[in-house]
Amino acid sequence: MFIPAVYSVALFMIVFSMIAWGSWANVLKFCKGWRFELLYWDYVWGTLLMALILGFTMGYTMPASPDSFIQNLQTADGQHLMLAFLGGIVFNIGNIMVIAAIAIAGMAVAFPIGIGLALVIGSVLNYIVTPKGNPLMLFGGIGLVCLAILLDARAYRRQAKDQVVSVKGIVVSVVGGVMMGLFYPFIAKAIKGDNHLGPYTVAFVFALGILLSNFPLNYVLMRKPLLGPQLSIRDYLRGTGMWHFWGIVGGMLWMTGTMFNFVASYAQMVGPAASYALGQGSTMVGTIYGVFVWKEFKGADATTKRLLALMFAFFIVGLVCVAAAPVVK
Repeated sequence: MFIPAVYSVALFMIVFSMIAWGSWANVLKFCKGWRFELLYWDYVWGTLLMALILGFTMGYTMPASPDSFIQNLQTADGQHLMLAFLGGIVFNIGNIMVIAAIAIAGMAVAFPIGIGLALVIGSVLNYIVTPKGNPLMLFGGIGLVCLAILLDARAYRRQAKDQVVSVKGIVVSVVGGVMMGLFYPFIAKAIKGDNHLGPYTVAFVFALGILLSNFPLNYVLMRKPLLGPQLSIRDYLRGTGMWHFWGIVGGMLWMTGTMFNFVASYAQMVGPAASYALGQGSTMVGTIYGVFVWKEFKGADATTKRLLALMFAFFIVGLVCVAAAPVVK
């Protein structure tokens, strides 16, 4: 079973998780006309598939160690399994709500409210569960990343001057942000104590929670959508093979990042608070795609460009502070 033995490797895995978390949603760009509720069915199967692939490869050892994938799955107790499963359910609710908030109110509302709340709540709770890392560097860096998110939102607002902020969009953003902030402490508790879960096992059970909870959650969202006309399973079956392919790829990419994040956190060099906070830098990764790949700010005025420059500066300094927190005494 692969567990990083030095901090530099653990840090690389967390940075990769940040990039993967910020990249997977680009698959929506390849599926124009395909509603996110429909793509999400393929996404959740992709998460489970990658959890199994990494569990049987990176999580496999011979002879089997107590924390290797299959051995750990057989010996872990019900309490730790339930924590990981509940973490998947909580994450799935939050993730669906944040994606829906982006569709309803745009990134300018969903990012600062949803992701900002998730970053602060998740980091604080994770630090309470496992107080690891220099708190001044950790929470100072988190504050800078939150400021970068606000600048990002301001830049998007200037690009969409005619956007009307709906009460529904704000409410959905708050619900999504709170739920996204609550899921990681379940994981932090699942990998601690007697008969705990190893990182590969916790990711697999977490993926099961996402998949199984998606049947009632996403079906209800399809029948009573927050935005757009009602959907049915027939709409999903009408999707092209490439649309289904990209949904699965998105889920596999996201789970690879998630697995790397869990593994780095389990190594105890970083701690769940720093691991989660760095991973949530994915918001800025998504903005990088928007600025440099999809040209969402093409033709932006000088003020918007200054906001983007400040956003990237605060983001980089904040991430450096969070990354240094585990090694600064």
